[in-house]
Amino acid sequence: MKISFDEIDEKVIEHFFDGEGAYITRMAVVNGNKIMRGCLKPGCSIGTHTHNGACEFIFITSGYGKAVCDGVEERLSAGDCHHCPEGSTHTLINSGSDDLTFFAVVAKQ
Repeated sequence: MKISFDEIDEKVIEHFFDGEGAYITRMAVVNGNKIMRGCLKPGCSIGTHTHNGACEFIFITSGYGKAVCDGVEERLSAGDCHHCPEGSTHTLINSGSDDLTFFAVVAKQ
């Protein structure tokens, strides 16, 4: 099945999980699994949240930021992949001066 993100309506979600600013995304959901093409502008974040029943992979395509997973901070840039295991808590923050763009997959466990 082909997923064409440019054909999916863009959503701007303000304060996603109580994060700062807006999360800009195009999202596909297949059998309860999600894949998202996302963007966080400088200073924006996805708030801290827990993945119960699913894990998440975030592959950075451009920009610079950080993830904090179960209290451990990781610096992220293009080509890096962050993994949040099922049952863990994490956040994603654009700490750079350019857009932080990424693909995120939330996979049911």
